[in-house]
Amino acid sequence: MNEEPRTTRERLLGLLAQFIKFGLVGGSGVIVNLIVTYIMTQLNGGVANDNNVIFQLPGRYALRFTVLVWIVAFLVANLWNFQLNRSWTFKREKMRGWWAEFWPFFFIGAVAAAVGALIKIALTNPTSPVYLPSPTFNDHEGLRARAYWAQLFTILLTMPINYLVNKVWTFRAVKDPQPAGETPKPGAPTEPSEPRIV
Repeated sequence: MNEEPRTTRERLLGLLAQFIKFGLVGGSGVIVNLIVTYIMTQLNGGVANDNNVIFQLPGRYALRFTVLVWIVAFLVANLWNFQLNRSWTFKREKMRGWWAEFWPFFFIGAVAAAVGALIKIALTNPTSPVYLPSPTFNDHEGLRARAYWAQLFTILLTMPINYLVNKVWTFRAVKDPQPAGETPKPGAPTEPSEPRIV
């Protein structure tokens, strides 16, 4: 009689632990992203040069340094987050191949990064209605630098997309984790056994 509530409680605790792990990995990814952003920005002469045009696009558009920073920081943090989530957050005995899980994770991250690039442009473009205002933010001073705050705000806005879609797609084999020792119900589909990649 008490067996089902205990099983449900264990599953909920397992999901909560998984969510906390995903959040910790995401937090470490934010730090990695911001470190890459800082290094690239400093190598380019500081935040005053963040909106420099790298090359002109058709019409009145241009690829600016701030977008390049967003893309490179995304790629590094995405790889970091994927490996930590794969080896810690969603770790299991039966795993698909590394590439089989990486490409969905990368695709989801790329979509979020594309949305994020638009958000970052909006936050740093003086003609945008959501431009980070002066004097609170500026283009030349360390902790008040608009470039860094725009990067952080954009990460926070796109992170929920990453979690939800990765939870139900990339790491779908663990979307309903079973407590240790529990056997699958008769007739339940099982994944084919694959060697684990370490």
